[in-house]
Amino acid sequence: MPVQPNRPMNRVTKRQFLITMSLAAAAVPFAGAASPQAQQGQGEWESLFDGKTLGKWKKTEFGGEGDVTIDNGEIVMAAGNDLTGITWTGDVPTENFEVEVKARRLSGNDFFCGLTFPVGKLHCSFIAGGWAGAVCGLSTLDGEDASGNDTMRIRDFETARWYTVRVRVTVDRIQAWIDDEVFADVKTAGRRIGIRPEVDMSRPLGVASWRTKAGLRDLRLRRLTAI
Repeated sequence: MPVQPNRPMNRVTKRQFLITMSLAAAAVPFAGAASPQAQQGQGEWESLFDGKTLGKWKKTEFGGEGDVTIDNGEIVMAAGNDLTGITWTGDVPTENFEVEVKARRLSGNDFFCGLTFPVGKLHCSFIAGGWAGAVCGLSTLDGEDASGNDTMRIRDFETARWYTVRVRVTVDRIQAWIDDEVFADVKTAGRRIGIRPEVDMSRPLGVASWRTKAGLRDLRLRRLTAI
C-alpha cells in the first residue's frame, strides 16, 4: 500500500517501518470500545454474496486490475498492478450500519482487504495488512493514511487463514474489528474523513487488494436502528 501520494507505491523504508512497529508496541489497547454484539437495535444481516455469482458486485475498473473469479463459494481477486477489487452497485446506507467480510491473503505481501464504505456524505477505508503486510487502520483521517494516523496498528496475518473484518458507522463514530478485536474506534466530529485517490472507484462500498491475491466470502450488511 502506498505511504503517501507523492511517494513510491507500496514501499516503506526500514527506518519508517521500525518507527511504526515501535509506535504500535507502545499503543494502549482500546479499553472502552463496545464489542460488535454489545449494542441493541441491530437489524437482520443481509447477505451481499450468494457464493455463486457476483450479483450486485462488479469488478472494479482500477486499471491494471487482476481477474476476479468465484471458486467454491469464494471470490478470488488475483494480484493486480496495482489494485484488484469489487464494488457494490446496490443500495447502501450512509450511517447506522455494519458491514462485514471474511477475507484472506492467498499470496503477496500487502493488504488483502481494503474495505471502503460510506460515512455520511463522505467515504473512508479500513485497511488490513498493508505496508509490508502488517499495518491496519483507517484511511484517511485528517489527510493521513492508515500508516500515519492514530488508528495505525500492527498485526501479523497468516497466508490462507480467514479473518473476519467488520466496520460499524454511526452518526458520530467509526469502529472496526478484526476477529472481534477492536482495531479502530474514532469519534468523527472535528476529523477530516476521506479515502486515498487510488480507491475512488471502490465507492460507495467496495473491497480491494494491493498487489496481493485475496479471497473473500460471507459479505454481509445490517442496519442499526438504535445506537
